Order: sequence, then structure tokens, then C-alpha cells
Amino acid sequence: MQPSITDADTARTMTIEAFADTIVPGEKRSPDDPAVAGAAPGGGAVAAGALELLELPAGGLAESLDGLALTLDMHAGEYAAEQGVALDPALPAFVALPFAHRTELVRRLTDPEHPEKQMWVGLALFSNMAFDSAAHRSTVTALAEGHPGLLHLGYHRPDADGLWRYPNYSYGRPLAPLHPDTTPTGSPA
Repeated sequence: MQPSITDADTARTMTIEAFADTIVPGEKRSPDDPAVAGAAPGGGAVAAGALELLELPAGGLAESLDGLALTLDMHAGEYAAEQGVALDPALPAFVALPFAHRTELVRRLTDPEHPEKQMWVGLALFSNMAFDSAAHRSTVTALAEGHPGLLHLGYHRPDADGLWRYPNYSYGRPLAPLHPDTTPTGSPA
């Protein structure tokens, strides 16, 4: 059994991670990981660093995460009561929901008619962004560390010097002839 969650920071982290995992599911980090449901193979939003990205002040959501987690858990408690879902009292309410119920609650919260839609869509967008672009890390570093989203999407790794070079044109042909004054580095003379 999971120990009682008494630390507010731990509860917030678990709730935000469970939301991110609902948006881009991944495999559990360990067998007793309650935040990540294990609904998909490989790393999902949590492994891609969704919490790290959300906690960056530049994103604009960092100061709202405490309130978002509390509100999400409130909605989860109401949803569980409505659906007759028994929740583990040792876990934050959203974390305690089975994955299918997490998904349905997020669907409801992001519905165009939901009055709080904007904040839940924002949280979902950042969860996707962490997976799709590793916006919180240098792309070279993220690839070197095995970022699950970038690897899943098939990002081409840079050369040993950290620069990307593409010897073949993406369309199989050059889109335009090189200007005669273009230098070997690609700069105009």
C-alpha cells in the first residue's frame, strides 16, 4: 500500500505528473509508481520532463501549479463520487483514479463548453510540448540523454560536433540552385 501523502509538494507533483501522463501516456518508472498509469510502452510526457517544463517561470504556469493540482484533485473527487469510483485515500484524488477515468475527466475539463477549459488546455499543451519538442532542454542534450519524445518522433541526431547536416535533400532534390556567391558554410558572400 502507498504511504499517506502528507507533503503538499509531493501531492502536487504526483497530481501534475498524473495529468501529464494522461495527455501523453508512458510506462511506469517503477512498479509502485502511482502517478504514471503505465498505459503505453516507452516514455511519455513524464519521462520527457513535463513537470520540469511546467515549473519554468518563462512558461507562465509555474506559479499556478499548486492551484491547478488542488482544483484537479477537487474535480477528481467530484467525478469519482458521481461515477461511484472508490479512491485510495492515501493518494491525491486524480492520481487515485484509474487511467480510463483520468482520461474521461480530462476530456470533460478540456471540452469547449467547460468554463475552466483554458487552464486545462494550457496544461495539456505544455505536457505535449515536453514530449514533442523538449522545449525545456537543448535539443542536442535531450537527444544525448535519450529524450523519449524526440526519439519517438525520429529526430535526426546531430553530427559529433553538435551541428545538424543533411547530405540528402528532404524532397530528394534541391528546392533552388545555390547562389554562386554562397560560401562552403552556406553563408552569402
